[in-house]
Amino acid sequence: MLEADFKYIIDTFFTLFAMVLIIFMVPGFAMLEAGLVRTKNVSAVLTTNIMIYSIASMAFLLIGYTIAFGSWENSSQSIWAAFLFQMAFVGKTVNIMSGGVSERAHMIPLAIFTVAMGAIIYPLVVNISWGADIIAGTMLDIDMYDLAGSTVIHSTGGWALLAAILIIGSRKGRYQNGKIRVIPASNIPLVVLGALLLWIGWFGFNGGSVGSISSVENANLVAKTIMNTNTAGLSGAIIAGIIMYVRYKLFDITMILNGALGGLVAVTAGPDLYDMHTPILIGLIGGALVVFAVPLFDKLKIDDPVGALSVHLINGIWGTLAVGIFIDSVSFMAQLKGVVVVGVFVFVTSYTLLFIINKFFKFRAKDDVQVEGMDVNECGVEAYPEFKRAI
Repeated sequence: MLEADFKYIIDTFFTLFAMVLIIFMVPGFAMLEAGLVRTKNVSAVLTTNIMIYSIASMAFLLIGYTIAFGSWENSSQSIWAAFLFQMAFVGKTVNIMSGGVSERAHMIPLAIFTVAMGAIIYPLVVNISWGADIIAGTMLDIDMYDLAGSTVIHSTGGWALLAAILIIGSRKGRYQNGKIRVIPASNIPLVVLGALLLWIGWFGFNGGSVGSISSVENANLVAKTIMNTNTAGLSGAIIAGIIMYVRYKLFDITMILNGALGGLVAVTAGPDLYDMHTPILIGLIGGALVVFAVPLFDKLKIDDPVGALSVHLINGIWGTLAVGIFIDSVSFMAQLKGVVVVGVFVFVTSYTLLFIINKFFKFRAKDDVQVEGMDVNECGVEAYPEFKRAI
């Protein structure tokens, strides 16, 4: 067997394996969100996650991939493996969004937006960052380093979510008489399972983005990338637990897990560039940002049931800027420009499209529907039919 053929086969297998790990994030998001919402909305959340994965992936297959990369050509591995790896990413942008609008958003308008995200919005972001780069040579051209998508994926989903929340509004009864009504999670074991599935999926997310494992150098780089990814998640969980205990004398497992996810988002832009200690600091800052951002969004009456804005938007921005701070060869201003260009494009485009869709298909469920639960009205199947539905 020729050496070139051997490398082709190994890299194809590596890419397919990384893709499978990323797909584990689909049940990860589903379980996390199912555990954080009330029991009367669990079937709706699960259905939404499956539909997002299916619709976004199909839209990316038929339209989005070509927009993102210009062609399907790939000489280093199977074109089908390269596509599947990129396809595994696309649904995550809307998964981020779905949890943040849960318990009050109808599925049909969200599905329509998912088509646009998978076919056009996300592929255009990929195009100007990882792909064909249609704005090369213009004043908007960005030279941002973002290995696996702190901005390209996580901030993109976060900006779209912020636009959606501003249009849809908060859940019924969430903010009453100037006070924040606490709505507790319904199933903590599912939250833990979901977060850990996401954590495991991140190894494919970041490790697979190195692109090749068929040489000693690349194998070491993949291993270092995965180690740094894990390190940031560890430090994010630790700092979130410490801050929660110092402030409230309690260990809130939901906040600890979101702290870990915040650290993972933050390190995603440059885990291949950092030494083994820098991800500790990046994760510590990322986990702390989550703890402080969650109550801040509530004070602004931006209702995010799963903390997705704090985890993905805030840490997507921090993680991208961190590369420019800690890596001398990467320009901070280039990172900042990338964050701004992507943020403005995604937010404005998403808000405009969501506003138009909302004129024809209302996103927000009526108050009586929210009281009864989205399971009954959207799915006809209750996740926990033996439980009395809570108002």
